[in-house]
Amino acid sequence: MTQNIKGFSKLTKEEKIEWIASAYFVNPKEAKQIVTQYWNSNEALQKLHDEFIENTITNFYLPYGVAPNFSINGKSYTIPMAIEESSVVAAAAKAAKFWGERGGFKARVINTEKIGQVHFLFQGAFEKLETFFNTIKPQFFAATENATKNMQKRGGGILDIQLKNKTHELPNYYQLHATFNTKDSMGANFINTCLEQFAKTLENEAHDYEAFTETEKNIQVIMSILSNYVPNCVVRAEVSCPVDQMSEDANINPREFAEKFVTAVNIAEIEPYRAVTHNKGIMNGIDAVVLATGNDFRAVEAGVHAYASQSGQYRSLSHAKIENDIFTFWIEVPLALGTIGGLTSLHPLVKFSLEMLGNPSAEELMQIVAVTGLAQNFAAVRSLTTTGIQQGHMKMHINNILNQHQATKEEKIKVLDYFKNTTISHSLVVDYLESLRH
Repeated sequence: MTQNIKGFSKLTKEEKIEWIASAYFVNPKEAKQIVTQYWNSNEALQKLHDEFIENTITNFYLPYGVAPNFSINGKSYTIPMAIEESSVVAAAAKAAKFWGERGGFKARVINTEKIGQVHFLFQGAFEKLETFFNTIKPQFFAATENATKNMQKRGGGILDIQLKNKTHELPNYYQLHATFNTKDSMGANFINTCLEQFAKTLENEAHDYEAFTETEKNIQVIMSILSNYVPNCVVRAEVSCPVDQMSEDANINPREFAEKFVTAVNIAEIEPYRAVTHNKGIMNGIDAVVLATGNDFRAVEAGVHAYASQSGQYRSLSHAKIENDIFTFWIEVPLALGTIGGLTSLHPLVKFSLEMLGNPSAEELMQIVAVTGLAQNFAAVRSLTTTGIQQGHMKMHINNILNQHQATKEEKIKVLDYFKNTTISHSLVVDYLESLRH
């Protein structure tokens, strides 16, 4: 059994790799080769990547693709997508072309409010705490002036601070519930800095508040942290066209397709088992752009899925309807994104992505990301309700199967030709490849 190691973080990168290779791998030399072959030959660039996180030993690649021909609010975009899943980029590009010929996507930001909370315990009457809070509320703003002045110059800052009584859910539990506008930055560090100062102010002012007893003065701050649930930082994206324009295939009746599509979305609105997979398809598009633009896809995922559950049941994020022979498909989704700060000013490919998008504001990026999610969802539901999801997906996935089995160039040509009009599955591809070899 491998022993634990002391002082690992103090080792050089090469020493870390040497220890890992020797401790965990049958062939240490091969393990080291796998790791080092992903290093960037540009030493300065590699050093930049090494310093993004701790204990870095190499780079982990994801494919970086682009989906062209997106028309959003009359403006044309080529959208960067970082994702490993076959068919996602192709599906997004196909949906972009379809809707580009039908007026394009429309998008608008509904709100950009973000939330942070100071969670604390107070042993005393709520009325007394409420009076105290109202008395010292201006002090929260005054104590954070140094932290907020630059944000205020950009038109952002602290919007409001509220006292929330949560004692019916947990004894003695209260919150300072603060709302923020962070403009073009995601704002996590800004919000957390403000919250931690709120906590200090709360404790200090309580200690000196004469109306409190000694017990009441002893407010216990549990934690101060932003929330990734942002139900008031929401963007809407939609497409619409006459029902008779809903099909590009002469074999598919446009009205039947539109009605079937609406029913499929309705199913995802009422059936959680379907809704989870439905929304996963939306996140295929959203996460890919969030990653490519240096934003936090884990925060986005957490907030989006909480939003999908706000009714008390997990539901579809997208919606569809037919009214007066017009098909409309739309999504409303919470997205706390930034285009300045963090990796956006450090990672070369993130800067590349943002420049390709025209250096958008945070609100414009919210619209781009929401549209990509909607496009991905349209492509998936269209496949599901017409040809089935596997036909397109497996055509894109076949190259991965061939590479996994180390097919030669000649073998790939023969396999791709054979499956041009034949059902594709992993086992069928492998069987045919083996038949060629024997």
